[in-house]
Amino acid sequence: MENYALGNLSLQRPLVFFDLETTGLSIGKDRIVEFAGVKLKPDGSVQELIQRLQPGIPIPAEVSKIHGIFDKDVEDMPTLEEFAPKIIQFFDQADLAGYNSAYFDLPFLVDEMLRIDQDLDLTHSRMVDVQAIFHKKEPRDLKAALRYYCGAELENAHSAAADARATCQILIEQLNRYPDLQGNVDFLHRFTARNNKSVDLAGRIVRDDQGIEVFGFGKYKGQSVEQVFGRDPSYYTWMMGGDFPRHTKKIITAIRLRGAASGSLS
Repeated sequence: MENYALGNLSLQRPLVFFDLETTGLSIGKDRIVEFAGVKLKPDGSVQELIQRLQPGIPIPAEVSKIHGIFDKDVEDMPTLEEFAPKIIQFFDQADLAGYNSAYFDLPFLVDEMLRIDQDLDLTHSRMVDVQAIFHKKEPRDLKAALRYYCGAELENAHSAAADARATCQILIEQLNRYPDLQGNVDFLHRFTARNNKSVDLAGRIVRDDQGIEVFGFGKYKGQSVEQVFGRDPSYYTWMMGGDFPRHTKKIITAIRLRGAASGSLS
């Protein structure tokens, strides 16, 4: 694949544009049927990792009509368990980018990796959501974004590979178009972040103005997670048994164990 002309985009380390096609939109229940990653390196060279996956559950017909992937297309494909090491290696020492990936693809992928006991460590990875730039500047969808910024039509829409490639091209053109956007990932990470106070990827647990982890939803919204678990242990049990992403459960478990160690929990 030919190199990209980076324009105003300045990279200190690789930036991975990735996209998922799935059996549905429910994190924790649905599965990945296709992974596509486009790794853009500081010198403009590109590496791709694209793979359809056997999800282990049927793909609903209405979903197949959207992304064009049917059960027969993945019956001989590797499972996520088999493919996961390649994803981990592809993401290593890289920042991440995508189109709405911060709020769907990334939480979905992390949850799926936790399901198979693979902890995808993204502690040092910043996330750039190209959709957030687009919605702040020109609120439309990916197809319109590619047409608007690149003067091109999106072929094979809802193909993970096509979407990832288009997203990469759009970001480069966004930086060329808007002089107030800085072409470094640290700025873009902050600019596209929905809520930099989120503790878990789903935004169920957030930090308040004092940096304390509080609930971002429900009857205890705004209250300290650790204190709530101390006076109402059943709430932790309810969350662990409920339809919450695995990453959220991992976070609240860490808070609960920390509270137990400090003596704040009985």
